Amino acid sequence: MGQDVSAKVYTRADHTRYRLAVRRCLDALERMLDAGSFVEDEWRTGLEIELDLVDGDLGPAMNNTDVLEHIDDMRFQTELGRFNIELNVEPRRIDGQSLLQLESALRKNLNHARDRAGDVGSDIVMIGILPTLPRPEPGFSWFSDNARYRLLDQAVLAARREDIMLDIPGPERLEMSTDTIAVEAACTSVQLHLQVRPGSFARYWNAAQVLAGPQLALGANSPYLFGHQLMAETRTELFLQATDTRSPELRNQGVRPLVPFGDRWINSIFDLFEENVRYYPALLPEVGDEDPLAVLDGGGTPTLAELRLHNGTIYRWNRPIYDVSDGQPHLRVENRVLPSGPTVVDVVANAAFFYGVVVEMVVDERPVWSRMSFEAARENFRAGARDGAAARLYWPGVGQVDWDELVLRALLPMAQRGLERLGVAGEATDRYLDIIESRAKLRVNGASWQVAATESFEARGQARPDALTSMLRAYMEHMNANEPVHTWPVP
Repeated sequence: MGQDVSAKVYTRADHTRYRLAVRRCLDALERMLDAGSFVEDEWRTGLEIELDLVDGDLGPAMNNTDVLEHIDDMRFQTELGRFNIELNVEPRRIDGQSLLQLESALRKNLNHARDRAGDVGSDIVMIGILPTLPRPEPGFSWFSDNARYRLLDQAVLAARREDIMLDIPGPERLEMSTDTIAVEAACTSVQLHLQVRPGSFARYWNAAQVLAGPQLALGANSPYLFGHQLMAETRTELFLQATDTRSPELRNQGVRPLVPFGDRWINSIFDLFEENVRYYPALLPEVGDEDPLAVLDGGGTPTLAELRLHNGTIYRWNRPIYDVSDGQPHLRVENRVLPSGPTVVDVVANAAFFYGVVVEMVVDERPVWSRMSFEAARENFRAGARDGAAARLYWPGVGQVDWDELVLRALLPMAQRGLERLGVAGEATDRYLDIIESRAKLRVNGASWQVAATESFEARGQARPDALTSMLRAYMEHMNANEPVHTWPVP
């Protein structure tokens, strides 16, 4: 959930200094955009995968510190929950054999991590929400040993002034209260990064927003939480509610949540950072020593640490990223829509689909977002999360359409052209887009398989907890074989 902070109690003076520091960062960013200070290189990608740890009974293993010590690889880091870790993949260009190389690297890294996790009695699962996860105990028993997570918890609860209430819809609606944000640790995601030029950032962000609904219909993988069958991609609603700083009264007033879809198409990356500063109070007001305007005046590149920390506590589904590499600033779109899993090859297929479609959308003289309302994109996001493989989505010139029809007739051809534009090798394009095509033709995703498998075990007399464990065991066998989810038989 972002960079580390020092363990402390923040004062009113800290918040005042932080607000001033963030505004100076925003002024510096505006100057840099006006001056053309950014790297113009684009189409470089990075990737993060959040993972769950399980014990021998396939329940959560609360030992990420021990697991990370045994893995001993800086690419693996802690996440919010003690049963979570995250794998960060090195940036690379999207061309040639790079996607095939990404798949190979992911498998190698995850196999190494599984071997090391096994040394301390744990295994690793790529899944949107661990289906065997029990309800959390009160207090901090779920939290990783990192000051940031507890400070963030304190800030969210202080802003709410009351416990967090979950009310998640679905076939078996879940209503419960909790005294921490720890339930957010149930959400494990894949984050796709795409480096772009400043002048084209808005078009890439708008394209990513358009694609969010189809992404969820295609890739949903989180149908169960605490034994309840809920939304196909329950993770999106759980993340929203578990980190919500708003009381019901503030929600009724239209105050923005920490997990926003957004409100409008944008014209510049500056629009998003300006909204962050204008509408969101600081949760972690950590002020550094850098004066970004003085750094610019001296011919340097500022880190904009306060602006980046603030941005890291606003969980947009497509987040703007400012970063510095080798002393050079660049901009990225961070796509946070997809859940983890089901397999490495499915993750890379989802990535190929995303990169291909957005790159092709961006070059359209009359892009899709100019022909549909932002509210239509938001409703597609909700429908994809709610209904998954049964979703119907809106598309300009067509109206409401089944998601698989939209993918097969409109989005797959876009992805094909986009990957060609990127210079991706034909064998890689065929491998990954064939998976997307098969998933759409069969109307299958991770969530639909999980539900079908669980119902199959229940039909044979297993109670829900046992059926979820049996389903997860079968899931992990297919996951470790790297078999695309559309090929998985229902047990």
